[in-house]
Amino acid sequence: MANVKLAVIFYSMGGTNYQLAKWAEEGAKEAGAEVRILKVEELAPQSIIDKNEVWKNTVQATKDVPIATGADIEWADAIIFSVPTRFGNMPSQMKQFLDIQGGLWATGKTVNKVVSAMTSAQNPHGGQEATILSLYTSMMHWGAIIVPPGYTDPVLFGAGGNPYGTSVSVDQNGKMVEDVQAAVKHQAKRTVTVAEWVKKGNQ
Repeated sequence: MANVKLAVIFYSMGGTNYQLAKWAEEGAKEAGAEVRILKVEELAPQSIIDKNEVWKNTVQATKDVPIATGADIEWADAIIFSVPTRFGNMPSQMKQFLDIQGGLWATGKTVNKVVSAMTSAQNPHGGQEATILSLYTSMMHWGAIIVPPGYTDPVLFGAGGNPYGTSVSVDQNGKMVEDVQAAVKHQAKRTVTVAEWVKKGNQ
């Protein structure tokens, strides 16, 4: 392993994507990567968050997770994004984080970053693939190298078989419907492996 540095950057309102991020961290560390798990800044007013017990609990549970910055993007060889679906799109919190990286983009510091993405929604056809594609569209502009899981391991079929990136349905009680832990860890290991190839190729 060529000391691959991975940033796992998530946004989570109900805790699902925080859990996906932690599984990605585990998988990447098993592959020998150095990992930073990071959240994007919350934009919703505290008054709105306080009215939703689940949201409030997630904010509390993630209070010690560092907020992602452009410096983390610059540091990372690879990035895994994990976000819930918002009407078939990434949440505004993640979109703002990407939008304020113009300085890095303009100086070529996003080029050849190896990236992958994961998501969740309330049902299997709730815009999961579109959300991942919305992230990948931005990554194309960055000049990043997109690494989807495809169908590179049988564990992906047990997780719902999304070739764009691991996605999970969440029921009305906030519980994950599909068993995606192994798929997330595989996706993280694949991302780290490709990042290693890219890093070695650039040395």
